[in-house]
Amino acid sequence: MNETNSYCKALGIRVPRLETAMKAPDANYYSLLIVALLERGEPITLEEAATRFEEAGVAPFGRALASLKHCQPGRPPIYRDGNLYALDPHDQEADLWAFRLRLRPPKSSPRVARPDPRPLPSPDAPLSVANLDEAWRGGVPGTWSAQRIAVCVLDAHGAAMQPADVVAFVGARSRWSQLSADSARYWHRNAAIRVLSDGSWALEPEHAAIRSARQAVRERIVVEANRKRLEKEREANAERLAGMRRVIVHAFPARKPEAIVLVDVGRREVASFVGEEIAAARRKILDYDIIAAVDVRALLRSLDLEPGERRLAELGPPQKTKQLNRQGRTLKITVALLARGSCGISRPFADERVLRGYLRR
Repeated sequence: MNETNSYCKALGIRVPRLETAMKAPDANYYSLLIVALLERGEPITLEEAATRFEEAGVAPFGRALASLKHCQPGRPPIYRDGNLYALDPHDQEADLWAFRLRLRPPKSSPRVARPDPRPLPSPDAPLSVANLDEAWRGGVPGTWSAQRIAVCVLDAHGAAMQPADVVAFVGARSRWSQLSADSARYWHRNAAIRVLSDGSWALEPEHAAIRSARQAVRERIVVEANRKRLEKEREANAERLAGMRRVIVHAFPARKPEAIVLVDVGRREVASFVGEEIAAARRKILDYDIIAAVDVRALLRSLDLEPGERRLAELGPPQKTKQLNRQGRTLKITVALLARGSCGISRPFADERVLRGYLRR
């Protein structure tokens, strides 16, 4: 077996063994089909997968084949291409399954290393306004009670405050919260906040709710740090994808193309190739990093093109039908239906006879 292949290289993992992966808690017929594809490094048929399952001791051939057929094998990150099933290693689900099947270690946790070097607030020390600014960067959590919000504000200021000032402080940092100026009416006698004679709010020292609020802020800061890290990763990934050359391919007829149209997404250029010019289209397609089309894998096969490590984007509907009611009425989902629904174009595609007439002329 090869030490690596295009699938595993894209995921950054070593080539797995089915005998090992089958012992993972999340192993099932669908996930083990992913492992079989990672192990082979190229598309396979369900019969080939069932044979491999039998060799590895997963199940006898007949039972394995029947189970593979019933596990909806053609859903992302697996794609059906005729009788073959291929893996899209760039799909996020592929990376998730690699982790669930213990094919890669967990990624760094924000609880272990935070992007912000400043220390987290201690539950034994008062909060600061900076702590609240960081914790409430995305607004006050909707699950926090009015009392917890007020406790945080009073603890951060270290003094009694008028209710209106507490509400204003929160309002400047969150578009919505459960706190209002008359929230104290609903707090019980042993609450963490007492109302003074002048109507201001003050904390009850050593109340358990204060430490609990500090811990909640601490956890919220970790969540916000994680969100910022993920945003940076998404931005970096978006920049990387934006730098890739992308092309949308449309061929007519799809099974045996006589004409091809290439849409360069970055340059917003359209190029048409007819007849003998299709050879030039084949060469031009391989200049791109991302190839998008309806039934993209079948189209590339009809053009006798091997995508290699290029990314493929399937533009066709992810499912063929949708059940509309309990009586079993179904809606057939087509590309034309999606184009009409999303773009409002009554006739998104020209009649096939019209296109054939263009080709003849």
